[in-house]
Amino acid sequence: MARALIIGAGGVAGVVVHKCCQNSEVFSEIMIASRTKARCDALAAELEGKTATKITTAQIDAMDVEALSALIRSYKPDVVMNIALPYQDLAIMDACLACGVNYMDTANYEPEDTDDPAWRKIYEERCKELGFSAYFDYSWQWAYMDKFKEKGLTALLGSGFDPGVTQVFCAYAKKHEFDRIDTIDILDCNGGDHGYAFATNFNPEINLREVSAPGSYWEDGHWVEIPPMSIKREYDFQQVGHKDMYLLHHEEIESLAKNIPEVKRIRFFMTFGQSYLDHMRCLEDVGMLSTSPVEFEGHQIVPIQFLKKLLPDPATLGPRTVGKTNIGCLITGEKDGKKKTIYIYNVCDHQACYKEVGSQAISYTTGVPAMIGGMMLLTGKWNTPGVYTAEEFDPDPFMDALNKWGLPWQIERNPEMVD
Repeated sequence: MARALIIGAGGVAGVVVHKCCQNSEVFSEIMIASRTKARCDALAAELEGKTATKITTAQIDAMDVEALSALIRSYKPDVVMNIALPYQDLAIMDACLACGVNYMDTANYEPEDTDDPAWRKIYEERCKELGFSAYFDYSWQWAYMDKFKEKGLTALLGSGFDPGVTQVFCAYAKKHEFDRIDTIDILDCNGGDHGYAFATNFNPEINLREVSAPGSYWEDGHWVEIPPMSIKREYDFQQVGHKDMYLLHHEEIESLAKNIPEVKRIRFFMTFGQSYLDHMRCLEDVGMLSTSPVEFEGHQIVPIQFLKKLLPDPATLGPRTVGKTNIGCLITGEKDGKKKTIYIYNVCDHQACYKEVGSQAISYTTGVPAMIGGMMLLTGKWNTPGVYTAEEFDPDPFMDALNKWGLPWQIERNPEMVD
């Protein structure tokens, strides 16, 4: 019996709240807090009378460390589940340290203002030193390791699907399937159709930043960076079919390269349809993906944030999205002196997710592992003081929980390879 503070009230947070309420034996009480309290209240009302979990709500600006600390001290949660934006990671971690409570999130830190001179200086030094230019990386949160250790607290980073489940899949493969892992290809296929000319399946600001950035992969101990969307492959995904996929930079590559040091290459691919790419390139060409403020009729606006207001809210896509996702890890290596390849993956149906919790599968595949990550902390199965990513813990209880809570996985033992 434990108490969780859930920060966020968007599409993913909605799934997290539903799944915590299904798991009331662990989550006996939850508080939903976000900048817009009405969204928190709507979630609470949706579940009223349907769960044994006690739900309360609050208004909070998660960037206000003092106010957030006061809320944490008042509510006294056993874990803070950050289901907000990655911009807010460090502020929430600071509040958790101040209040002595465990922390978890679903994506690593990146700044809202990429023109901030102090951040920019550190970023440019990192680009030169490490060799990749993505705005998001783990260094800012890994820097909290000693602070969390000293307080005897655990911070679990990136407990979504990718990052999150993909790293657990790799840890499971390392523990049970391989003596040595040589290559990892993370494949993220969304075969869903929402019927809009253009929409993003999760926060547009984060999604479009990620996709329009240079791609990169890990090979032979260093980063290789490539122009955006310049490496394309086709893959035949079980229950989805043939899809075009493109190599992107993704955060779990960084942590997997650190925690599975023998790996020779790690890549991340995501599927996109041509219509999505055409719209994105057009928006980029006219400056709508810019994160730098511009003046418009006497007001400072950030183009990508304005675009976010114009696009469909990902939380509303559930009723109109059909099809399936297939997300997994294609892993090669050696077992008992013999070469081996497996594909560990999950298939998730958009409409089945909507019927269960009112969301599409992208929010579902992130929200379920977020609940499980919170459960791992609350039940003591993943409690080691410090700051860690999912592959650094025992994968078995997490893998069991995926099967129980809606994301069953399977292993294909003779999979198609990606060249």
